[in-house]
Amino acid sequence: MGNKVLVIGGGAAGVRAACAAAELGAEVTLFERNERIGRKVRITGKGRCNLTNYRPDINEFVRHVPVNGRFLYSALSRFGPLDTMALFEEELGVPLRTERGNRVFPVSDKATDIVDAMDRDLRRHRVRRVQDRIVRILTEDGKAVGVEGEHCGQFTGAAVILATGGMSYPKTGSTGDGYRMAEVLGHTVTPLSPSLVPMTSADPCCHALQGLALRNVGIQVIDPKNGTKIYEDFGEMEFTYFGVSGPVIRSASSHIRSLSHPLQLTIDLKPALDEQKLDRRIQRDFSADPNRLFRDSLGKLLPKKMIPVMVERSNIAPDKPLNQVTREEREHLVRCFKQFGLMLNGFRPVTEAIITSGGVSTREIDPHTMESRLVPGLFFAGEIIDVDGYTGGYNLQIAFSTGTLAGENAAYAALNTD
Repeated sequence: MGNKVLVIGGGAAGVRAACAAAELGAEVTLFERNERIGRKVRITGKGRCNLTNYRPDINEFVRHVPVNGRFLYSALSRFGPLDTMALFEEELGVPLRTERGNRVFPVSDKATDIVDAMDRDLRRHRVRRVQDRIVRILTEDGKAVGVEGEHCGQFTGAAVILATGGMSYPKTGSTGDGYRMAEVLGHTVTPLSPSLVPMTSADPCCHALQGLALRNVGIQVIDPKNGTKIYEDFGEMEFTYFGVSGPVIRSASSHIRSLSHPLQLTIDLKPALDEQKLDRRIQRDFSADPNRLFRDSLGKLLPKKMIPVMVERSNIAPDKPLNQVTREEREHLVRCFKQFGLMLNGFRPVTEAIITSGGVSTREIDPHTMESRLVPGLFFAGEIIDVDGYTGGYNLQIAFSTGTLAGENAAYAALNTD
C-alpha cells in the first residue's frame, strides 16, 4: 500500500483533496465515474461558478453555515476563502472578481475556466485518474485499505477519501453512492433532504408569470400561524410553472427545515422606495396622462408580463381612467407593490437542489483531520458530510476547505504507514 491515497469523486472536494495529498508527496489516484471532472461545478452559479464567498473572518463565514457550521473551524483555518482565491488567481491563472454579497466569480463568468484550472491542478500534481464508479471501500481489521470499482477491479491504498457529493443533480454523478458506502462501514447518515432548492406554490400567479425573472426585489418568508419572520433577503428570483426559484428563494429554502403548513412569501417589488415615495411616483405617472386607462398605466413600473396580474390584484377596474382612481385604490395598489404575496407549500425534489442537506454525521468525523472516528484510514470531504451553507459560494468553499484538510491528513497517514 505504501504511500498511496485513493480519492473517490472528482468534484470540487475530491480534486482539492487529491492535489493537497499529492503536494505532500503521496501517490494519489482519483476515481471519477464521469469522463470529465467537475460536472457539478460547471453548472454552479448558472454556469458562472460562484467559487467562494470573500469572508476572511471565520466566525462570519460560519454564521452563514446553518447546519453544523462549528465543525468547519479547523478546515476553514487551514484553507479559507483567501486561500481559495490565491490558488485560482495566483497559482492557476484565473482572474477573479468579487460581487454583491461578497460572492467571488471568475472575471470571464465561465465556470469552465474554474474546472479547467482544477484539471491543470491535477496534472501538475501528477494525480492518476481512473474513470469508474466505486462500489465498495475495502477494509482490513477495521481499517480502510482500498476500493473496488464497478469495472476497474480493486485498488489498495493506505488511505481512502470519500468525496462523492450528495444526491442533488444526479446527472452530474451525485447519486448517493457515498452515503451507502459510509453506512456499510457503520457510519450514521442523517436524514437527507433538498437544500437551496426551488419552492412550490399553488398560487395561479406563478403559472401566469412563468419564466419572469425579477431583479433587486426584497422578500420575506413568514409563518402565518404565529407571524414569525423566517427569512428576509434581497436579490434575484423568478417565477416558474411550479412556483418560485432563483437565488433568494433557494437561500430561503435552507432556512425552512420542514413545511408542515404553507408559509407566506411576501415580495417587495420596489424595495428602494418606501410607501410614501412609491405613492408619489404613481401619482406623477397618473397625472402625466390622466385619461389613460388603468390597465395601460403600469408599463414604467412593472415588466409587461406582470401588469395583468397586478391589475387583477389591485381590485381597480382595468378600464377605469386614471383621473378616476381614488386615493384608497391607489394606496391599495402601493401595498400590492410592496407586499406581493403568495403561499409556499413545498420543495422541489432533491434532484433539483443545489446541495443535499444531511449526510455523514459530523459526530463520527474528526473535525481536525476529516478522518472517520470509526474506520481509521477513511476520510471525508465535501457535501457527503452533514454540513451545508447558504447560497453565495459557501458550499464550494466548504468543499475546498474540507478537501484540503482531508487530503493533507490522508497523505500524512499514508506516508507514515510502514
